[in-house]
Amino acid sequence: MFPIRGDMLRVMPELIWCGFGVLLMLFQPFVRNRHFFTTLALVGSLLGTLSALWPAALGGTAFGGIIQADAFSFFFHLLIGLVVSLVVLAAGPYLERERLAFPEFFALTLFATAGMGVLASAQELVTAFIGLELSSISSYVLAGYRRDSLKSSESSLKYFLLGSFATAFFLYGIALVYGATGSTFLSRMADAGASSNLLKLGFSLILIGLGFKVAVAPFQIWTPDVYEGAPTPVTALFSSGPKAAAFALLLRIFASVPAATQFWFWAFWVLAVLTMFAGNLGALVQTNVKRMLAYSSIAHAGYILVAFASVTFLAQEGAAAAAPAYAAILFYLLSYALVKLGAFTIVSQFGGEGEKHLSLDDYAGLGQRQPFAAAALGLFLLSLLGLPVTAGFFGKFYIFKAAVNSHLIWLAILMAVNSVIGAYYYLRLIVVMYMREPSAETASSAPMRFPLTVNLVLTIAAASTVYFGLFPNQVLHFVLQTNLLGH
Repeated sequence: MFPIRGDMLRVMPELIWCGFGVLLMLFQPFVRNRHFFTTLALVGSLLGTLSALWPAALGGTAFGGIIQADAFSFFFHLLIGLVVSLVVLAAGPYLERERLAFPEFFALTLFATAGMGVLASAQELVTAFIGLELSSISSYVLAGYRRDSLKSSESSLKYFLLGSFATAFFLYGIALVYGATGSTFLSRMADAGASSNLLKLGFSLILIGLGFKVAVAPFQIWTPDVYEGAPTPVTALFSSGPKAAAFALLLRIFASVPAATQFWFWAFWVLAVLTMFAGNLGALVQTNVKRMLAYSSIAHAGYILVAFASVTFLAQEGAAAAAPAYAAILFYLLSYALVKLGAFTIVSQFGGEGEKHLSLDDYAGLGQRQPFAAAALGLFLLSLLGLPVTAGFFGKFYIFKAAVNSHLIWLAILMAVNSVIGAYYYLRLIVVMYMREPSAETASSAPMRFPLTVNLVLTIAAASTVYFGLFPNQVLHFVLQTNLLGH
């Protein structure tokens, strides 16, 4: 009985998230109070996040080695759980305004969270596929949750069709990797020859499948339409939680298997350049704030891939050499998730009923009309830009430093060029908020009141952005302990 109990404790976060998702659906026919469902979903997300302490304390594997409980999975459980808890808080007023059902929304969110948790802990490729699908299927439904909106339906359909292609690539890659190594366990691939062409092809297909999930060019074409059409709280979730979980799986695969060769280094180098330019150049011409932030998400995936290129390059010199680049990825994912969540929460509130107010002109004069919201959005944009005193500054600094230490000078230069390009569209929105006069209709309307829960989310996101921008060492010290390369 003890091994079974130990296995269950090592997947306790996923069990709690799924359990509360089922509870929400069971209570749906009997309760009509939105505060009840919001509270129940929030309790479930927080309990699941706190329960990650159990597998972290136990360590080791579960269910025959398919799940790995370690500091790495603990970090991502905390990150994903924090993101989902804040999304639940911010989504309540949105769902009430749009007259959307609460229980199903929160249940799907918790099911998606459980899938993300499995992705972060998976030590076996089929298990990773199950986590990926649990997260993806819930996400397809969430993307089309505004059923009376054509854009939302289009968003869900595009996400589903392109996600199905990505799943096919991922599965075919698993089959080829199994053919090359005789196993789907990452820990049993350590002795496999990294020079095997079949293994390289298999990992290439897996990279394509996961590249779709993290919006890596040229697999990013779904991102602007899906982000624009999905309900904005769902967009906030997409931009942070699933992306972090997919990057966690990428790290676990390419850090646990002897695939850190020149072949993978150049793959990540090229993908990083393509993704940075695709995201930033696409964002330059956007007048819709949600689409601009969507293209921005693509660009930031490119910055993270710069650190991936550094990891694969430095891993050949040993775990200690690659540790700073590895830590840079985790720190960037944390800072990026909080900032994007805060930015999309503000966009969600200003969109109004039916999300009709999403253009740059709708933000004119926001600094005078609603100074707190404008200051918070300005802070998030400056963090995305990478200015000092924000978490985004150290996120970009550590990635840039990792690229320079890896002697990837051209990659570092291209990253700097893209940061300058990004400055244009981030600063453009700040200029519109503070230096443009609002339209007569907007100026005559009463300032929009932000619900208490939304203010709480914005306060947590803004305070975390400043705190990590001033005191990054505590987080870096922790993430360095999660280094998979040292295993």
